[in-house]
Amino acid sequence: MSFTTCDLFDADETLQSLSLQLDDFGARPRFSGTIRTVRCYRDNGLVKSLLNSPGDGAVLVVDGAGSLDSALMGDMIAAAAVKNGWAGVVINGAIRDRVALAQTELGIKALGSNPRKSAKDSVGAVDVVVDFGGVVFRPGATLWSDEDGILVAS
Repeated sequence: MSFTTCDLFDADETLQSLSLQLDDFGARPRFSGTIRTVRCYRDNGLVKSLLNSPGDGAVLVVDGAGSLDSALMGDMIAAAAVKNGWAGVVINGAIRDRVALAQTELGIKALGSNPRKSAKDSVGAVDVVVDFGGVVFRPGATLWSDEDGILVAS
């Protein structure tokens, strides 16, 4: 990908810039795509279900309420995301399997890691507006991510 978030923002200051500092965990720090969303809390059933379906180059934004108590994605779910054509995953929460994720050809940004697995009850909501870090993530909007941060079209 040939964009940088700095150049994108300089060209269009109406883009939303995520102030929350997320770490890069995947092998692709630069990714972009149409936003899909999940809102959940310590339960990754919906995350797993979506990433096991065709992604068509989309980016899944997961609002886990900033919880680091349990991981919302690990190596097996990330591998499914790659297989199904997702561009990336942005998680306001934790991941696990850091070493394996670093080798996964997927954009992955999250708050941190925790080896504790989450519930699998699929409690939450899909394709709803979520907001964190000063950005409103609307399904269907475009997200760009690189080493400098995340931008979202308003």
